[in-house]
Amino acid sequence: MQIYPAIDIRGGKCVRLRQGDYSDETVFGDDPVEIALRWKSEGSEWLHLVDLDGAKVGHPVNHDVVRRITETTGLPCQMGGGIRNEDSIRQAIDQLGLTRVIIGTRALREPEWFADVCRRYPNKLALGLDAKDSMIATDGWLEVSQVSIMELAEKFTEVPVSAVIYTNIANDGMMQGIDPATLSDLEQLAGIGLPVIASGGVTTMDDIRRLKEISDRTPNLIGAITGRAIYEGTIDVAEACRVVAS
Repeated sequence: MQIYPAIDIRGGKCVRLRQGDYSDETVFGDDPVEIALRWKSEGSEWLHLVDLDGAKVGHPVNHDVVRRITETTGLPCQMGGGIRNEDSIRQAIDQLGLTRVIIGTRALREPEWFADVCRRYPNKLALGLDAKDSMIATDGWLEVSQVSIMELAEKFTEVPVSAVIYTNIANDGMMQGIDPATLSDLEQLAGIGLPVIASGGVTTMDDIRRLKEISDRTPNLIGAITGRAIYEGTIDVAEACRVVAS
């Protein structure tokens, strides 16, 4: 199990939103590369990047910052935000140096297309499941669909998807911890054989330990993304990395 420090990029800066609300933004640093190096120095072996501008407009925007992070840190990085066609996938992998590309909105709307590109880019693409009340949210969390997370996830159990990233948007950035329903969803997703990464509400070391307990029972829970908590100091990245490695 890995800890994925989140670096959300908007206007070239490292920010966090509450529940994906673009009007409720906190800036945590003017230089995302410096922040990425900090998380590397504390033991992170992966980074989770989000192009918030890209998520809103429907195509990646912060190319230069992302490229500098991958080149400077040398760490494997995954990124989501506006990646909705094969050209942007190819650019993200070949030009930006990303190890894993996260697809959300278009995977929901065109699951056959997503399965097809996963086969063309085996183990390079992650399915972004952004959920509210176990239903899928799309378009940078601006819309909630009538499709359940399990209904969508089950379409991809035979596809070479690199990971399923489950974000409970009701918890994201709220510093309220992971609720029992989210823990249940995560264990259920991992139980059908998909590699799952938890996101949204990972606030305290107790949250990390609860996720580690699920991972010990169901090894397909392969990671946890944490954002605001590491910037506000309720999770220590170095300690979290030690806990999940134990």
